Amino acid sequence: MISRIDLRGNPADPRDSLPRAETDVASAVEKVRPICEDVRRRGVEALIELGERFDGVRPAHLRVPAEALKAALAELDPAVRAALEESIRRARLVHRDQRRTDTTTRVVPGGTVTERWVPVDRVGLYVPGGRAVYPSSVVMNVVPAQEAGVGSLAVASPPQADFGGLPHPTVLAACALLGVDEVYAVGGAQAVAMFAYGAGECARADMVTGPGNIWVAAAKRLLKGVIGIDSEAGPTEIAVLADDTANPGYVAADLISQAEHDVVAASVLVTPSEELADRVEAELAERVPATKHSERIAQALSGPQSGIVLVEDLDHGLAVVNAYAPEHLEVMTADAREVAARVRNAGAIFVGDHSPVSLGDYCAGSNHVLPTGGCACHSSGLSVQTFLRGIHVVEYDRAALADVAHHVVALAQAEDLPAHGEAVTARIPLEEQA
Repeated sequence: MISRIDLRGNPADPRDSLPRAETDVASAVEKVRPICEDVRRRGVEALIELGERFDGVRPAHLRVPAEALKAALAELDPAVRAALEESIRRARLVHRDQRRTDTTTRVVPGGTVTERWVPVDRVGLYVPGGRAVYPSSVVMNVVPAQEAGVGSLAVASPPQADFGGLPHPTVLAACALLGVDEVYAVGGAQAVAMFAYGAGECARADMVTGPGNIWVAAAKRLLKGVIGIDSEAGPTEIAVLADDTANPGYVAADLISQAEHDVVAASVLVTPSEELADRVEAELAERVPATKHSERIAQALSGPQSGIVLVEDLDHGLAVVNAYAPEHLEVMTADAREVAARVRNAGAIFVGDHSPVSLGDYCAGSNHVLPTGGCACHSSGLSVQTFLRGIHVVEYDRAALADVAHHVVALAQAEDLPAHGEAVTARIPLEEQA
């Protein structure tokens, strides 16, 4: 059901040996390019046709009517509403604490630099659909944007044939619960293009965020620069770093939980314990057939993106997971907190037996929109910071400029940019410079 990779005795860089999906984002970019170009040229007409082509339904209108949002919230299961409200409450606690404050540094008497934190003006928030329903992704996108102070928010989620071409009603209810009234029945790469170029009622956005499939990630990569992005949050990944103290049932359950997302979801166990590997395999063999989505899970676990990786010891295991840079990393070892503190590359880290990834998916207070495909070595998960820009405000008086003018002139001459220096000498003649 799941392959093994034995890296014991192999001190080389493990990145080329680790499980990865065969279809990568780079190869998907060329496939989404004509889709995005079609949206740029034809706008709403293209979006409607693409909805019919990819989602099997021709939306009657792209923007979800206000009455549909109200109805979805009114009809929401009370238990689901209570869970969403608690998820929102916890997410606000965590994300509110991330808000940065402006800082003014007095460089010299009369000379200051202030860093102001300013939210982007408008964001497009993507919520995936298809095999599963993701009201939790509404929470994870909207809460940090609201806490950052973004003034204009729009959500896009794929149209559903079962719901008359609207996004899933639980997604609509989550939007209504959060006060988001601009929602579009648009999915996939075309949703990213809609936010990048604008179409119909949807004005251009400054940034697009949110998880999605490989086509969404590819569109983000293609259009980065036309529109800002959070990260390439594609098909989900879980890595578990575990030693012989780990509970094999917990490990297996968590590998299964993420494999449930998609046939290309990645589930990876990194362990120095061959005994644990055997016991986890036995647990998988027992648990997978008993789950609702057993066929999808079995395909994900048996794919090239999943596997059990045997390592020499925990130090070697840490080197492997840092090279893999997983979206989600669980640490189930003796002294798990100390081991987790040594991890440098991961979207989010879950420490110990009672911090499963699914807790973070819904109600930990952390964000589940995280970098995938190894991007965690250079990118962060979604947060309030994602939606803020640091702007330096420089204010010097004449005396402060005079004090440093000769240094500016010297550096301008060294770079053969004399006009730079002349912009200073026009204010502070050479004879007045220090």
